[in-house]
Amino acid sequence: MATKKSPAKKKVATKVVKKAPAKKVVAKKVAAKKVVAKKVVKKVAKKPAAKKVPAKKAVVKKPAAKKVIKKVVAKKVVAKKPVAKKPVAKKAVKKSVKKTAPKALKVDHYGLEEDDEFYGLYFAKSTKKGLVEVKPCTFSLMYWWKGLLGYPDMIEISKNSNTAMLQFESTFGGGDSGETELTEKDVLDIDHIIEVDEEEMLVSLYSYVPISVPENLIGALGLAILNINPETRYGSLEICSTENKEGHTEHFLRYRVATYLRGIKSGKVEAIESMVTNGSEFFGLALDAMCVNKSIKKWLLS
Repeated sequence: MATKKSPAKKKVATKVVKKAPAKKVVAKKVAAKKVVAKKVVKKVAKKPAAKKVPAKKAVVKKPAAKKVIKKVVAKKVVAKKPVAKKPVAKKAVKKSVKKTAPKALKVDHYGLEEDDEFYGLYFAKSTKKGLVEVKPCTFSLMYWWKGLLGYPDMIEISKNSNTAMLQFESTFGGGDSGETELTEKDVLDIDHIIEVDEEEMLVSLYSYVPISVPENLIGALGLAILNINPETRYGSLEICSTENKEGHTEHFLRYRVATYLRGIKSGKVEAIESMVTNGSEFFGLALDAMCVNKSIKKWLLS
């Protein structure tokens, strides 16, 4: 511990010595300004100079008289090193965007969604056996055949209404450009069958040459089909074999094409119409190409 030493008290003289020179200084100033000097002399006479407080303080109480030596221990201020704060990795908060799930469409008894052209509708056909249900694909075929073409109803519908069939005939004539093998004079009869499968929603077109293919022409006809099918952009040619009433096997040339109506919300009738129109055109081109072989042309026109 540091002990405080009490210093010896010095005796300070308490006598106030009046210094004459102080008056002289005042007198000099008065002499310089005569008018002011008279006023100052009168004031000085009233207030004796002995009672000036500032002079007393200056002489009597000197702060240096009582000096207390205090040893001040310098406190070392240790500068605190700022602790480097490790940046805390902010977790990226992903704003969960609510994915609006597509609204589930209602489905009717046929499996058609509510935005389908035939959704919720029920069709029936009057027959000798009573009313028969007409399902969407069959109705589309019926509308094309009866409504657009104006033909009488010849569509056969099964008991459970899952299948239907339409049979009709047409004629095919050659071109008039001079570049085709078949000319306008060359007219062919063609049989057509349109089948409907409601479970698959599939409509198929089969176009036949109604004359059976001779045995000696099967090879040449098969080779022609192999060459033409890759060039046919819509549908395909094939040889269909069947048994006749006598039990003999017969071969027929036919053209086949199909279209799915599943997923077609609007325009099922137009899809069937387009299939028949395009199918007839491509079948006609294939027949003309086959007629490069004179034996096949002779058979077709027999």
